[in-house]
Amino acid sequence: MGKDVIIACDFSSKAETLAFLDQFSGRKPYVKIGMELFYAEGPSIVREIKARGHQIFLDLKLHDIPNTVKKAMAVLSRLDVDMINLHAAGTRAMMEGALEGVTRPDGSRPLVIAVTQLTSTSQTRMQEELLIPRTMEETVMAYAANAAQAGLDGVVCSPMEAGKVHEACGRNFVTVTPGIRFAEGDKGDQVRVTTPAQAKDLGSDYIVVGRPITAAADPVAAYERCVREFTD
Repeated sequence: MGKDVIIACDFSSKAETLAFLDQFSGRKPYVKIGMELFYAEGPSIVREIKARGHQIFLDLKLHDIPNTVKKAMAVLSRLDVDMINLHAAGTRAMMEGALEGVTRPDGSRPLVIAVTQLTSTSQTRMQEELLIPRTMEETVMAYAANAAQAGLDGVVCSPMEAGKVHEACGRNFVTVTPGIRFAEGDKGDQVRVTTPAQAKDLGSDYIVVGRPITAAADPVAAYERCVREFTD
């Protein structure tokens, strides 16, 4: 599996998103469509970006009772995205239902990955507010094991946990890691962050990068820097 940089297109409109992507003349970066853009524009924005030749990670983080998630995934599978996610906290039964729902009649499906703990969540908050008494690493590893047992392809985790996830769940178990900032960048609301080069060394398969690219003075140059640091 080749490493890749996924740009988080966290925009609020189709016009803003397509204007951003138009800057990448001749290149088709892997893009993430999250809640903000999907809720603003609906499934049509996914179809349009897909038709332009981009791979798409649909980041909606489904989390509900197993039957609801199964049915929602069956609908989303029609969009022909390349990767889709849900919350591991929804239990193995929910993840198994999601996998069943997203698999098309011909057996094809996108990669399905589970969110372990958000990179904005610190261990203190996890323990004090979510009442999870274990360490962050123990919790992420347990959630990753549940995802693997449910048949999922990988997890969303911080780069700091990527290597241990591979050790426990296998090298082919995908790690998708947000919380990426350049060394001189602002962390924003992220807590567990690394640079692209550090994420590479820690074992991330994909890094998801938003503001360091989308808010850059030259987004194409920032993207190319990310690719260089992460894949070279």
